[in-house]
Amino acid sequence: MENEPLIDDALKTELSVLYHAAGRHYHNLAHIEAMLTLAGDYRTLLDDPEAVEAAIWFHDAIYDSRAKDNEAQSAALAEQKLAGCADAGRLSRVSAMILATATHQLPLFDDAAATRDASLFLDMDLSILGADAVAFDAYERAVRREYGWVEEPMWRAGRGAVLKTFLARPHIFHTQEFQQRFEPQARLNMARSLQALT
Repeated sequence: MENEPLIDDALKTELSVLYHAAGRHYHNLAHIEAMLTLAGDYRTLLDDPEAVEAAIWFHDAIYDSRAKDNEAQSAALAEQKLAGCADAGRLSRVSAMILATATHQLPLFDDAAATRDASLFLDMDLSILGADAVAFDAYERAVRREYGWVEEPMWRAGRGAVLKTFLARPHIFHTQEFQQRFEPQARLNMARSLQALT
């Protein structure tokens, strides 16, 4: 069934262990739970809410701040773990959503509904950017701790480049819903963060 959950309790428990690993200060279970809450808020807009929920659960399952292939590894884990409970098309959509978190560019689906789901999923992942200033600052500190091995000048340059890239986009968020709810605050937060880094 399309509306059967793809992720059962056993798999949630297994993934939760990964999200509790040492060194995860932001990319942890609280991030997953925040995204699941948003998926609940916007559930009526989702074509395949279970596929989106699966993508949320898996998208940061493999996370090592020194690695360059976390998203690919997380997508591969999703394909392996979900092989028995979803058809190939659905699995590839979940996988494509996870891979898209590397750049936050939309995957190129032929299907408008799948594209819409991916847009909402990517926006949920970035919603922290449009949180209130206190929550945003806590997020920034948490990400800095995850990259504790990076020396300060390198961190400032790298993080500054990321913020500039997002701020240069016509929209940080893909969907109108998230643009209205989060975009103005996200731009304020990121501009303030960029100023502090430079």
